[in-house]
Amino acid sequence: MSPRTNKPHEIVERALELSTADGCVVIADEQSTANLRWAGNALTTNGVTRGRTLTVIATVDGKEGTASGVVSRSAVTTDDLEPLVRAAEAAARGAAPAEDAGPLVSGVPHSPDFTDAPAETSSAVFADFAPALGESFARARAGGRELYGFANHELVSSYLGTSTGLRLRHDQPNGTLEVNAKSPDRTRSAWAGRSTRDFKDVDPGALDAELAQRLHWARRRIELPAGRYETLLPPTAVADLLIYQLWSSAARDAAEGRTVFSRPGGGTRVGERLTELPLSLRSDPNEPGLESAPFVLAHASGDSASVFDNGLPLTATDWMREGELAHLTTTRHSAGLTGLPVAPAIDNLILDGGEDRSLDEMVAATGRGLLLTCLWYIREVDPATLLLTGLTRDGVYLVEDGEVVGEVNNFRFNESPVDLLGRAVEAGRTEKTLPREWSDWFTRAAMPALRVPDFNMSSVSQGV
Repeated sequence: MSPRTNKPHEIVERALELSTADGCVVIADEQSTANLRWAGNALTTNGVTRGRTLTVIATVDGKEGTASGVVSRSAVTTDDLEPLVRAAEAAARGAAPAEDAGPLVSGVPHSPDFTDAPAETSSAVFADFAPALGESFARARAGGRELYGFANHELVSSYLGTSTGLRLRHDQPNGTLEVNAKSPDRTRSAWAGRSTRDFKDVDPGALDAELAQRLHWARRRIELPAGRYETLLPPTAVADLLIYQLWSSAARDAAEGRTVFSRPGGGTRVGERLTELPLSLRSDPNEPGLESAPFVLAHASGDSASVFDNGLPLTATDWMREGELAHLTTTRHSAGLTGLPVAPAIDNLILDGGEDRSLDEMVAATGRGLLLTCLWYIREVDPATLLLTGLTRDGVYLVEDGEVVGEVNNFRFNESPVDLLGRAVEAGRTEKTLPREWSDWFTRAAMPALRVPDFNMSSVSQGV
């Protein structure tokens, strides 16, 4: 092996060779992105970028236990390796023993493509999408509306090597499409988004038609006061709420009495029923169209992740099974503390078990209620109940006798996703969706629409 190589797998090998720590984990993330932006029915910018981040995790055994040191740097070449490795080792030697310390994972079969070049995206990913987008611009212009938006495609090849012999690699494609339509006078606005692996399954024309319908609904404006309303939450809004619920489901926090999943008097709520609907909330690294890393890639330790678990195989996990809480997220360490099974976080989320009704069919079955477009600015108010607050955005519509009759004002809401699941009376068809609020961090989700009879619109918002 050349000491001056820049191939990612050889960078990993070289870093491991340089390590003098008792244990070492190296993660090389090779990233490439391609994007398009448009405004006022015309493309404005496009570009392609590439980058590398190298993370070195050193572990040092001492009399009081094992400490870890983690250092990450961008644009690392072979010449930068030794200072990076030494910095991780110095951090470990200067740290207190790690509470989550444990043996590094071993015995996992090598990835057969570990020594292959990283996967890369390019502007070619938009070969079919871009012409279709141009056709949407023409239709929007003729229809008196303006389209604004952003299409982004990212490919990350992650190479994981450890001093215990693991050599694993995962390629993660991730595409997002967000389109906003506005009336020429800017008084009406509507949003639609999609998640995709390759831009072959997204149709700009279909999104434009959806947005045109919403702008048409918004021609009539109706002011409503704050209050509790029967509300149809579309898949994107359901995803944003349940992703936050997943992020708040660390077993240790629950066992210590600090979360909504804590049982009064001690322990966790695993085994309790959360909803009477036969819904299952699950993650699966092999879910078709939502595939994610099949092993732990932990760049840092936290409530739901441990650097000592790097390389641990991931399997399909039910977080809620037919309405009953089945698992909370655990590392090997927190599983030992709580007595619960090892269940690391997985980078996708699916809610299924609802009826085969589309959102349009659910609207048609509504006597009087609200139809949301999406949520944003979601923040936690109370971890003990997982009470969240946030705003509606880009269209709240009033439904009467199965028809949308106009757009209403935006609201601030106060709701707990756990409580919402318990009060929901209908779930529709599960479909792949883009969580708008968390699209920078979590995009692989499939959700149904939910009907909630008394969604808490706590105050009127002036947001758009």
